[in-house]
Order: sequence, then structure tokens, then C-alpha cells
Amino acid sequence: MPRCPVCDATVDLTVTPTMPFCSDRCRLVDLGRWLDESYSVPAPRKDDEDESADDSD
Repeated sequence: MPRCPVCDATVDLTVTPTMPFCSDRCRLVDLGRWLDESYSVPAPRKDDEDESADDSD
């Protein structure tokens, strides 16, 4: 069985409408973490972009 990414409880896929979370509470906790920028998607550093632009000349 899959586990909730917030509280690590098991999630029953057949009865849980909040998949992949075990509850609305965990779903909202996860949303709050995104809004507080606790989570982020990595992006190239600005220095890396400048170097690659210089190489193309």
C-alpha cells in the first residue's frame, strides 16, 4: 500500500478521495509547505546560465 507523503500513514486507494494523502489535513499541510516555499523545484543557477551563453559564441 502507498504511504502518505506528509504523515507516512498507509493510504487505501479504493476509499481515499484525497490520494496520495491520507486526509484533507495532510493535503492542506502539503499545500502550506508549497506556499511557504518549504518545497521548491531546483533551477539552474544564474552563473551556470551565463557560462553556457558565453560558450555559444
